Amino acid sequence: MKTQLKNKKKVLAIILAMTLLVTVLFSGCNDTEASRVSYNLSQEADNFNVMRQVTVINCIQGDTIFQMTGRMSIKADTDDHQLEVTVETAAGVYQKKIIGLSDNVTYLVDDLGPMTVDQYSYSLNYNPKMWLPVKFKNVD
Repeated sequence: MKTQLKNKKKVLAIILAMTLLVTVLFSGCNDTEASRVSYNLSQEADNFNVMRQVTVINCIQGDTIFQMTGRMSIKADTDDHQLEVTVETAAGVYQKKIIGLSDNVTYLVDDLGPMTVDQYSYSLNYNPKMWLPVKFKNVD
């Protein structure tokens, strides 16, 4: 009788260990369709296959500082508080733009999708109000 009880405990311990092992193995497989799609979109954009638009915004005044559109790879460097943008300007020709970020400057990146226009062009539009402050004075 004691032998049967010991055997039952061993079998129960083995079943419990197997259940724990299967649970641990399958818990690592929580890859969802959304995470796979997000990863694939990021890879395509980082390989210069997707048109993107970066908008840098002054949060205090609510103004757009500048906007940049083209095929670009974007990396946010939180240690240096900057946005590193690499733009493909021709086949195998790249330019790097570094945008300083602060507590009152933020950015927005839009993926515009694949475009059928010139794949090596990009545009950079500055808000003139942010760079040319003009104050008018009324002289009597």
